[in-house]
Amino acid sequence: MTDREAQAEAGTAEGQGPVEIDPELARHIANKREELLEKFELHDQLEPSVIEEAQARADGVEAEIQAEADEREDLRDLTTWTTDPVDAQDFDDAISIEMDGDEYHLWVHIADVTHYVTPETEMWKAAVERGNTIYLPAYTIHMLPPVLAETVCSLVPGEDRLAHTVEMRLDPETLSYEEIDIYKSVIRSDERLTYSQCEQRLEDPDADLHEENALAYELADQLHEQRKEDGSLVLNPRRDRAHTIIEECMLKANKAVTHELMWNRGVEAMYRVHPQPTPDEWDEALREIQELEGVSIPSDTWDDPRKAVNATLETAPDHQLSKIQRAVMFVMPAAKYMSDPFGGHHALNFEIYGHFTSPIRRMSDLINHWIVHTNEVPEDLAALCKRASDRQRAAERCEREYRQFLQEVGLDPHAVNNRGLRVVEEDEEAGVVGEDEETDIVGEDGEGADEEAIEADGDGTD
Repeated sequence: MTDREAQAEAGTAEGQGPVEIDPELARHIANKREELLEKFELHDQLEPSVIEEAQARADGVEAEIQAEADEREDLRDLTTWTTDPVDAQDFDDAISIEMDGDEYHLWVHIADVTHYVTPETEMWKAAVERGNTIYLPAYTIHMLPPVLAETVCSLVPGEDRLAHTVEMRLDPETLSYEEIDIYKSVIRSDERLTYSQCEQRLEDPDADLHEENALAYELADQLHEQRKEDGSLVLNPRRDRAHTIIEECMLKANKAVTHELMWNRGVEAMYRVHPQPTPDEWDEALREIQELEGVSIPSDTWDDPRKAVNATLETAPDHQLSKIQRAVMFVMPAAKYMSDPFGGHHALNFEIYGHFTSPIRRMSDLINHWIVHTNEVPEDLAALCKRASDRQRAAERCEREYRQFLQEVGLDPHAVNNRGLRVVEEDEEAGVVGEDEETDIVGEDGEGADEEAIEADGDGTD
């Protein structure tokens, strides 16, 4: 069974099926997509030299991994698993967790992409040119060649893989870092879970990985509540337990890496900086929210807009959630990559923050992996930060216009994103409907979507 067949089968098992369209609409969608890619200077096809290099790099990987095992931390006996959307194409993060005495012992394993993609390679140049993977509904434009991203670097179950592990010991009361260790490792994922499968494991005490997921959620729930108490903006208060686990573990790992880079090494890196709206802009957003029917901002939260929004979302009617989120997003400045973390991340309320957990799909994470491992900072880091910010912004605008177009032609972008598209043709002689080849049945990578949603990168006036 191919990866795509497995994805389609998993989608069916979870009550999903591709959205069906006719060939004429399929051509219309393809033309619009090409128009938008040209408008935002986004490139669909990788150069042949990049593809050839990736294919060559993927050859003999099993023997290479075994050779690497002697030089790395061998974590293959540690219980490890991935949790992703049902339609995920690559698995670039996995977790392990134990209680060590009264401390939480958390490992976040990230695909070691920089073992294969280094600054002198064509793949690195392509990643810098693209900046990130672009997830349009039912269509993905990869930052790295799929032969690398979906196989060699993907943390698939039952296969030895090279990883960059962030190992953290956390105080059980304050959840602060007692110890941080970042190193190269070899891991073997025990299982690949979808979000709904993770929920099922949490419900069933006899299921495999139940205890591990229960412990992970115990920690993640505390981290989530602590962030809200500290003033981190949480725009999705109805998030399920599976998403909470991945979201909080990735945030904690990213914070650990940037803590190491800034405080322990004092080096420049690609930090994520999110400016705050002006007081007048926040007032405008809160007034708009307060005027919504059935919505009330608690009087004791007005002095802290982020806590005001969090508290309001907790009690607001479901049909008003999107309006509250839009009001906030409209006044939010866009987050940017910068070589200096000055200003911090306003939406998350983190003094220092950066990206590390998605090197398959973000150039910023790829470069931070390189800095962590080599302690070498690229000479053109400021230009790379600007490039990553610009490319992300272009991708966001392209995705927004593409979603608007899908709505205009009568399609639900959310359904298309989650279920994919299938082109069907009417057989004129038999008068029956037959299936044509499927398009890419893919959606947005869950971990990335989670993290970026919580960042609240705004569209407002920038």
